[in-house]
Amino acid sequence: MTQDFDHHGVTADTPVPEALTPEAFASLGDGRIAYVRSIRSEEVAEMFPQAPHIAPGIELFTLHAADGTPLMLTDSREAAIANASEHELVTLSVH
Repeated sequence: MTQDFDHHGVTADTPVPEALTPEAFASLGDGRIAYVRSIRSEEVAEMFPQAPHIAPGIELFTLHAADGTPLMLTDSREAAIANASEHELVTLSVH
């Protein structure tokens, strides 16, 4: 007997997982997982309403909790990763 696999090694009988809720994402890694994302300065006011106005066209970096909650804003990826490390957060790469 043979089974057909797709390019991910999943068979037609493999159950499809349900989508994770924001609460489930927040609990990943017991609250110790974060990710860094690059944004344009035009996006800052939406994520950080308390931030001062920043000139348009600048690349910035945000540190987010696993559930997507923005935690910090900085001008370098390295600073965001260092801040995560200082707060004992593990940073993961997201695509």
